[in-house]
Amino acid sequence: METTFIFRDGLELPDFASFVLLDDPDGLEALRAYYASYVAIAARHGVGIVLDTPTWRANPDWGARLGYSAEALDDVNGRGVALLEEVRVDAGEDVDMLISGCIGPRGDSYVVSDAMSQDEAQVYHSAQVTTFASTSADLVSALTLNYADEAVGIARAAAEAGIPSVISFTVETDGRLPSGQTLRAAIEQVDAETDGAPLHYMINCAHPTHFEGALADGGPWSGRIRGLRANASTLSHAELDEAEELDDGDPADLAARHVALRASLPNLTILGGCCGTDIRHVTSICDAWISA
Repeated sequence: METTFIFRDGLELPDFASFVLLDDPDGLEALRAYYASYVAIAARHGVGIVLDTPTWRANPDWGARLGYSAEALDDVNGRGVALLEEVRVDAGEDVDMLISGCIGPRGDSYVVSDAMSQDEAQVYHSAQVTTFASTSADLVSALTLNYADEAVGIARAAAEAGIPSVISFTVETDGRLPSGQTLRAAIEQVDAETDGAPLHYMINCAHPTHFEGALADGGPWSGRIRGLRANASTLSHAELDEAEELDDGDPADLAARHVALRASLPNLTILGGCCGTDIRHVTSICDAWISA
């Protein structure tokens, strides 16, 4: 969403925060058009769709940087869900759509700094989680997490609030989390320390070539991965941070690599995109997956 709005639509998103668009009439229309384009893919193929609220940055630290109080964040998180309620009505009964309250990390997605304990993470993220639990959101999804303790805290906060959670980890070019932990160890740790609270796990903000090797051994942990939101580019996070232009990769190749992951991820059913991807990539992925 953010790279599409910034690089393709020319919108300004301070601190990569798309939730600010909820406070601007033109921004609201941009969000509606963005969501509608993906709903159209689901409608065309007769498949379900999960849409995330534009609230990845709408937590206390990032919100404060942008001048949002706790009350203002509570309001904007609620309005993110309300917008998707409108999108769901517009989509009609023929499209099976879930609304996901989107949660991002407290800090940087690529670098572990000022890491929290599990208890600290639970307290920190509980306000946003509780807001989503009070709305019609079907679940919460925590994206671009880079160490396991923050994931544990979010999963516990969701369980306490009574709303299902999904945990999505960022991985580096070696298939490990930025913390250095293996993907397997992170998933197994979160499951062990939350009694298996997350509905499932996802991988995001990495190209398939970065993590396909980490899936080779398989096992019960890989069966817990049901979603994939890959980057368009094969560049590392450090290289992407330094890039002045968007690297949108090869949509057809990205789609083929998704299909090739079926053997390693037998329960993979949720397909989308992360940095650099747009409607072309997700269309190619969906077309290839269904026709394979």
